[in-house]
Amino acid sequence: MDDILLELEHAKKIGITGHIRPDGDCIGSCLSLYQYIKNNTNDSIVDVYLEYIPDNYNMLEGMNEINHDYQKEEEYDVFITLDCGSIDRIGKADKYFTKAKKTICIDHHISNQAFADVNHIVPDASSTCEILFGLMREEKINKSIAEALYTGIIYDTGVFKHSNTTEKTMNIAGKLICKGINFSKIIDESFYQKTYIQNQLLGRCLLESFLVLDKRCIITSVSRRDLEFYNATTKDLDGIIDQLRVTKGIQVAVFIHELDFREYKVSMRSNEIVNVSKIASFFGGGGHIKAAGFSMKGSLHDVINNVTRHIEAQLNNLEVTN
Repeated sequence: MDDILLELEHAKKIGITGHIRPDGDCIGSCLSLYQYIKNNTNDSIVDVYLEYIPDNYNMLEGMNEINHDYQKEEEYDVFITLDCGSIDRIGKADKYFTKAKKTICIDHHISNQAFADVNHIVPDASSTCEILFGLMREEKINKSIAEALYTGIIYDTGVFKHSNTTEKTMNIAGKLICKGINFSKIIDESFYQKTYIQNQLLGRCLLESFLVLDKRCIITSVSRRDLEFYNATTKDLDGIIDQLRVTKGIQVAVFIHELDFREYKVSMRSNEIVNVSKIASFFGGGGHIKAAGFSMKGSLHDVINNVTRHIEAQLNNLEVTN
């Protein structure tokens, strides 16, 4: 972080963003770095840009200071992307990134394309928040920064149950707890707590799910009409893929939701054998070995057929060449 702060030392305007449809690690990393920079630089303007965030992250300090509309016309001295594997994943914040005098990328996605001027990518880290903890001076991490970092770590590790959890991850979590954070409340509110609408959608998705590939893959989907029926948004879909993944006997879970007419977002989770990052990269997406996603155009039937073909190839230890 000393090197990065050196880049920021003479910067009067600093911008920060994460990926589209921000999740816990994206939100936690953006808010923690925002606060850290504000606390350790003099007279710098620091702006954070993210799409709208679910209400269950409202306990984090700085939430009301995030820009959601991208209406400002700014040219930043330094613009930082966090938890974002490729430039197309920063969405509308691209206009700030391309105009910035200097760009920095901090990320842990194995598929990261090192698209910034300065890239700090650690693929074996559990989360971007874990990387940021290692870059920050521990004595300068206050309670609110610790809360944001802890939020990101528990999200990407599934509250320390995913295989990306390491001894280092647990040691960092312990140090963050020592900052006086209410870790139980953070876990409940940001990870487990669901609204009634979210529970309704989850129930519908589970009822309409089906098994393929010798019952080793589970698939379900949500249409725009479904979201309208429940008066829900894509923010209400959090947690569905993770519930599918823990189905007994499953190697891969696939959750598909409709973005627009004949356009779908595909989320995948793997338990052991399948590298879903490889599949996502094939279709222009990215992620991790056991958690990845991408967008695809076509009919729902086409999407399912394309995805399952690649999953089947890996389950049978075959290569898909086209």
